Amino acid sequence: QVQLVETGGGLVQAGGSLRLSCAASGIRFSVGAMNWYRHAPGKSRELVASITAGGITNYADSVKGRFTISRDNAKNTVALQMRSLKVEDTAGYYCNAHVWDYDYWGQGTQVTVSS
Repeated sequence: QVQLVETGGGLVQAGGSLRLSCAASGIRFSVGAMNWYRHAPGKSRELVASITAGGITNYADSVKGRFTISRDNAKNTVALQMRSLKVEDTAGYYCNAHVWDYDYWGQGTQVTVSS
């Protein structure tokens, strides 16, 4: 059974930091691309950051220089370190695994940034 479980969301003031983590099971984690998406009410879902099996990272322009994605293949985890958070970063954050043309999703974790 495939499971992606996100943790680390919460309420933080603008300028603060949060670290999200996603623990995966039931998939060939090491061969998959791992992604963090976010979805805010009234907005389209946005790909925030991605990391390939080889460790190549990519970021949305809106988070470049503030967010860092990393993965630990030994622990089957992917993390998103978020710094200098802005009110507009408020959203549900979702972990996604893309493995061999299949997509798997976590339940999401809420990040709320207050002004």
